Amino acid sequence: MYRILKPILFFLDPEWAHHAALASLKLSKPLLSLFSPRLAVKDARLIRMVFGLKFPNPVGLAAGLDKEGELADVWGKLGFGFAELGTFTAHPQEGNPRPRVFRLPAQQALINRMGFPNSGAMAAAQRLSALRQSGRWPSIPIGINIGKSKLVPLEEAVEDYLESLQHLLPYADYVTVNVSSPNTPSLRKLQEAKPLKKLLNAMVKAASGKPVLAKLAPDLEEKPLQQAADIALSTGCAGLVAVNTTLSREGLPPGVYPDGGLSGAPLGEKALRTLESLARFTKGGVPLVSVGGIFTPGDARQRLEAGAKLVQVYTAYIYEGPRLPARLCRGLLEKPTFNTTRWPLAKGSKNHEPLRK
Repeated sequence: MYRILKPILFFLDPEWAHHAALASLKLSKPLLSLFSPRLAVKDARLIRMVFGLKFPNPVGLAAGLDKEGELADVWGKLGFGFAELGTFTAHPQEGNPRPRVFRLPAQQALINRMGFPNSGAMAAAQRLSALRQSGRWPSIPIGINIGKSKLVPLEEAVEDYLESLQHLLPYADYVTVNVSSPNTPSLRKLQEAKPLKKLLNAMVKAASGKPVLAKLAPDLEEKPLQQAADIALSTGCAGLVAVNTTLSREGLPPGVYPDGGLSGAPLGEKALRTLESLARFTKGGVPLVSVGGIFTPGDARQRLEAGAKLVQVYTAYIYEGPRLPARLCRGLLEKPTFNTTRWPLAKGSKNHEPLRK
């Protein structure tokens, strides 16, 4: 079906196509249970225990696709082992002027300068509260991605993040602190040592024991990257997400490109290098989540073997369609390097259902 729909979606403006795709998922919610057995791979070897949470498989949805948290109950049925919603900000905001999303089909890439468009943390909390009260709360872990409101000065960023956290913490299995989007002015300055330490200390304390992760940029040099890793360890951060989109145009042919963050296949090499550096710096002290340029089971396996505990996809999902999570999971299971020695089962797991072909 996606092979038929993809040319139509790609004919549309990328942002309109995004809204159309989400709208179609909303309409198809009653039918998803019929397709779920083909899209959700269940196998005990895929189960992961990371920062105290049980993940049915290591393939997650990255933040940015479900910006408003409208489809939290859908992603598990589509085969994801977890889903990260947002990015949410304390204040509602429209984001940057359009056009702000650009496809590069030949490179399987996107450039976006969205700027966190969302209806605000309070509205998102109300939406998620209604979902929970309906009895349709997802069975997979749900991450909440929080960013800084554009109108808030950098020196007031901590209070702004904490306001969002206060609204959304009840609906989060874990929280990701987004300090690395290139599309909000000065946001990446929060990756510097002093503001990052202050922010993570405050967020970890306010999260009341729920895991807090920091999402880092792929454009950090070795020294600030190590500094960020050290701060995550010292503040009690539960993990690191690597990486956000890049301002570099590495991996693209020569040309003039729009401003914004690059994601997709060209980001893969930078994402891998950043992951390897963080694995070296942290020495297993915190779990790492790898995102950026993961299209194939080989890509996912490479990240997991390089030190990631979990992986996330976004741009690849747009190009490959709804069968991507199942394809990645099946591919991980089919290779001999994927085994229960290196991939321990969750303690007490009773899930021994064989892989669905």
